Amino acid sequence: MAIGGFDIGTAATDASASMIRPWKLLKSEEAGNFRIFNITVDRKINPRNGYEHDFYVMHPPGWVNVVPLTRDGMIVMVQQYRHGSNTVELELPGGVMDPDDQSPVSAAVRELREESGYEGRDPRIIGEVLSNPAIMSNTTSTVLIEDCELKHEIDLDQGEDLITKLVPVQSIEEMILSGKVRHSLVVAALYHFELYRRRKDG
Repeated sequence: MAIGGFDIGTAATDASASMIRPWKLLKSEEAGNFRIFNITVDRKINPRNGYEHDFYVMHPPGWVNVVPLTRDGMIVMVQQYRHGSNTVELELPGGVMDPDDQSPVSAAVRELREESGYEGRDPRIIGEVLSNPAIMSNTTSTVLIEDCELKHEIDLDQGEDLITKLVPVQSIEEMILSGKVRHSLVVAALYHFELYRRRKDG
């Protein structure tokens, strides 16, 4: 089976089970709206056995993670308290796309300036992932911004409390392996950056 341009092997012996089919949507009803996302109850049919099942799906806006690179090879990162895990985490600047954002790139430029005061040149998307396709419908984009410099005061909203950290590019692997960076989407963004560096250098 080909997925994303790659052939994926299967151990299934039944030829009819060797390809996953989409589940037919029967109806979708809103179950709640919580400012930063809404939830729907989607009733679908299992194509394998015809069984009907309800799935709760979160619908946040698109998210962005920024890889801000300075001229001397440092990554601008932020440290903040996370309420889901009740821990302080080292992350990349980023956040939710606002209605006024024209694209993930414009959202990334805005988030970087607001959270760190830095700005740079040539912002561009270097990777995208599905945030959590089991229960979420949105996409998270990784945006690289180079030659970043501190040019502004940070502009945090009332629900934010951030500290800026400059981290050497060479420490990415150690930060992930040691658990200094634990946010799954930040790990994905840093991996996109590593792949970008390999392609650029190779």
